[in-house]
Amino acid sequence: MEMIEGPFGLRFISVEEQHIFLGTDKGGWVHANERPKHRVELPSYLILESPLTRKQYSAIMGKEENSDELQDMITHDDISELCSRLSSYYDEEIRRPTQSEWEAAKDVLSLPCGWTELLADEATGNHRGAPLDGRPRLGEVVGPLSGHRVSQSAHPTRAGVYARVVTPGDRPLPKVGFRLVVSPKREGEVKRVPDNANLAMNIRSELFWTTILGIIPSFTIPVLRGFGTYALDGWANLLFGGLCAGFVTGAFWRPRRPTWALNSDGEIIQLKD
Repeated sequence: MEMIEGPFGLRFISVEEQHIFLGTDKGGWVHANERPKHRVELPSYLILESPLTRKQYSAIMGKEENSDELQDMITHDDISELCSRLSSYYDEEIRRPTQSEWEAAKDVLSLPCGWTELLADEATGNHRGAPLDGRPRLGEVVGPLSGHRVSQSAHPTRAGVYARVVTPGDRPLPKVGFRLVVSPKREGEVKRVPDNANLAMNIRSELFWTTILGIIPSFTIPVLRGFGTYALDGWANLLFGGLCAGFVTGAFWRPRRPTWALNSDGEIIQLKD
């Protein structure tokens, strides 16, 4: 792990070029907000080993503060102004890390227990439309939630245990801080995860598995137990029960969904199992 000294006492970790998978390919509807699984291609970049302290923040902003405690009570505007002041020191883009940049480096990052870290990406409902080159995901959310960001929250007592949450960044909050990355500017057309699922295929799949896992067992069980006439007389109840059973199984299991990535030619493809 190579450490790079920056201005104002900033210490960056150098992260090598790599790819990282985000999201899940599990088919159950409880996993819908984590789909689709996709591979993000990341160039080499620098990331702060810990969120900014009050001393570092004040030095950059031209203020006097000697505390080594982490800086909280910040907003998007505060962070934007700070990044603007630091931009003269770097040819690359300086900003908060994206979710993919944070995840790629999380094993060497520091975030104190009980703290939450604002990332760069807007808080969207799922990974559809996510950039495949690691650039920030911005400008897609309209309304009150447009100020919210994907964030990493550290467990209150267990070090190194994090949860991805959504945090407002348009108002100052205690124990909500940020760190910076120095990352190459992405240029050209952004390649994204497809916005829409194959609706017709999903409907066919749901009908098939609801029939196999719900409706057929619902009618078969009374027949096997010697209540064959009920399969005819109580068909409505059995059909409803089968649909309910199929719905419940669909919550937790369905066939895996496609994983998206870029190939060597920069084309969006589905990865094979």
